[in-house]
Amino acid sequence: MSEFRVIEIKKSVYESNDKQAELLRNELKKEKVFLLNLMSSPGSGKTTTVLRTIEGLKEQMNLGIVEADLDSDVDAFTVSKTGTRVIQIHSGGMCHLDAEMTRQGVKGLGTEGLDLVILENIGNLICTAEFDTGASKNAMILSVPEGDDKPLKYPAMFAMVDLLLVNKIDAMDFFGFSMEKLTERVKKLNPEIKIVPISAKTGEGVEEWTNWLAAEVRAWQEN
Repeated sequence: MSEFRVIEIKKSVYESNDKQAELLRNELKKEKVFLLNLMSSPGSGKTTTVLRTIEGLKEQMNLGIVEADLDSDVDAFTVSKTGTRVIQIHSGGMCHLDAEMTRQGVKGLGTEGLDLVILENIGNLICTAEFDTGASKNAMILSVPEGDDKPLKYPAMFAMVDLLLVNKIDAMDFFGFSMEKLTERVKKLNPEIKIVPISAKTGEGVEEWTNWLAAEVRAWQEN
């Protein structure tokens, strides 16, 4: 029987990415720049949430936004109207950003004078959960219309994030969404996760979110 090599591509890709992610994280730590990786499904209200976040934090710190999409610059254009520093990344058809792609976006944006960079990742709950971007913290948005059973379908995403924003809570009654069931399902996957219900449309709950984020940025800069 002939001998042959078996190359574990997936393992190799992840190991290489993890090294690049740690390098980026260390570089940003030295610069005292906090990188937030914000993930969600398409249509969850991610860009609207980013706009609310800018509004809530612009008097406290300097922000920059890295927008990631398969194509288009719609979100970057929307953010640019706030006067916030922003750059658009096109992934070339890839459904996620890895650490090197994130590095290109962050360095293209420029970190000088910034306290916080928000990476608005590609709308996807599968691939984005698998790749470390080099972020200081990971957060995701689940919108009420997606259902309270989403953690059962995409457990890896809910297991890896530090904070879950439950958006569009103003529509909870219409969709029969149960915050209690969602919390129970998420906590089984990730006991330490913080869950913040918000409405990016009305502003409800956004202050709790921005207070958490501001505290994390300060801790990152001080430690």
